[in-house]
This record gives sequence, structure tokens and C-alpha cells, in this order.
Amino acid sequence: MIMNEKYALFFDIDGTLVSFETHQIPASTIFALTQAKANGHRVYIATGRPIQILTNIGAIEHLVDGYITTNGAYCFIGDEVVSTNAIAQQDVDTMLEDARRYDYSCVVASTTQFAVYNPHPDFDQIFIQQLAVEGLSPDCMNLDIALSEPILQFSPFFDIAHEQELMPRLPGCISGRWHPAFTDITARGTDKGSALHHMARHMGLDMSHIIAFGDGGNDLTMIREAGIGIAMGNANEVLKREADHITTTVDDDGILQAFRHYGLV
Repeated sequence: MIMNEKYALFFDIDGTLVSFETHQIPASTIFALTQAKANGHRVYIATGRPIQILTNIGAIEHLVDGYITTNGAYCFIGDEVVSTNAIAQQDVDTMLEDARRYDYSCVVASTTQFAVYNPHPDFDQIFIQQLAVEGLSPDCMNLDIALSEPILQFSPFFDIAHEQELMPRLPGCISGRWHPAFTDITARGTDKGSALHHMARHMGLDMSHIIAFGDGGNDLTMIREAGIGIAMGNANEVLKREADHITTTVDDDGILQAFRHYGLV
């Protein structure tokens, strides 16, 4: 029990805050976050999503104190940028050439744009139908503008075998897969775990006062680095082995159960 301490709480979105089944934040999670905030804890998002597609957290947006986005490539609190890290141009060129050569879709997240290079039906099937991403308007889907800006993240649609072949040719990058159909590629040294350290230093907070919640492969470094790392019941087995605590699934009141376990509510 940690009732007398105040914590910074960091949450992955898809599969942690938001159900893959309903595409909604469960009512129990909204209640838990509201109560924790009232008890003096701070709430932060830690997602692989670029800022342009943070479209599914409206129910708790008023409770959020700050954001880790694009797997740590862009972090901010209010109007203040905490850290940003772009992919080197050589790796950008290699990534795009590979997508051309092997003919697959690749999401491009730049500082202002979310666009798709070489689009195929799998993008619509997964991002729009499975993940229920909203607001993909031409204003944030301009590929020419995206490629003229620093690139924060690529999300190429290929399997693990191709990922293993490509990554040695992107020496300045790392990969964090949380979906079987695609992976997220960011600049080396950029992940949710390193972003936690940036945020903690900015807030003057010891890592022991950070609690992180996640379910996917791109949450692994965050779960390891947080003072307390909590895996959802629907998390992959690797994440569960690394976690300090395993709660129930996102659809079975997992956030609320963990909050009660640690005395946050």
C-alpha cells in the first residue's frame, strides 16, 4: 500500500486505457482516474500514437497532465516541450526505399503530420476499423509536408521476419512492436522508458514515484524503468514477466483493480 505518497501515473492507451473490443475507456477506469487525481496523483499518457491521432481519450482528457507520444519521440506538458527526437535522414531514406522495393504501407509521423506512404488496404483495415482512429483528415494527412519535416516515427506494415532483416540497415533506429501487422520505428534511444526519465527530470520527480501501466511490446522499457510497472491482464507474456504487478484486463476493471491494490483510490 502506498496511500501516503503522491505518484505520477503513466498510461499506454490501446489495450490499457482503451478496450480493443469496445474502443472506449471503461467507466471503471474513468472513475479510478478521477478519484486518483482528486487524491493528488498526476495522470500522464504514454502512447505510441502520434499527437495527431490522440482521438480516443476524450473522456479523460481533462485529467491528463502531460504526454509521451510517438513512443517517446515527442513529450510535452501543457505548451512546454519536454523532449523530442527525430530519425536521421539516412534512415528515413532507407525506410522509404524499402517500402517502395517491397511494396508495403508505412505510416509517417512528422512534427505536424500523420500520413501514409505507399498506402494499401491494410492501413484502413487496422487503423480505422480495428483501432477506430478518427479525424484522419487531409489537414493532417499531407505526405509531402510530412516528408519535408523531421520524422519522429515510422509504422511499417510488415511481419517480424522482415523487421529482423530491415533493422540492421537502420543503425540509428529501434523497433517496438505492439501489433502483429506493424511495428513502430523511432530514433535509437527513443522509447517509453527513456521518455519516463525525461519527464521525471523535468518534473523533479524520483523514478520511484512513477507508476506505469501497459500491455504491449512497446511498453516494455516503460514497465522496466518505472518505480512500479503494472501489466494489464491482456498484456503479452514478456511484459507480464517484467512487471511488478499484473492486474486484470482492460475490460475487467484492470486499472481500478490496480489502483485499489496500491491504495491510490
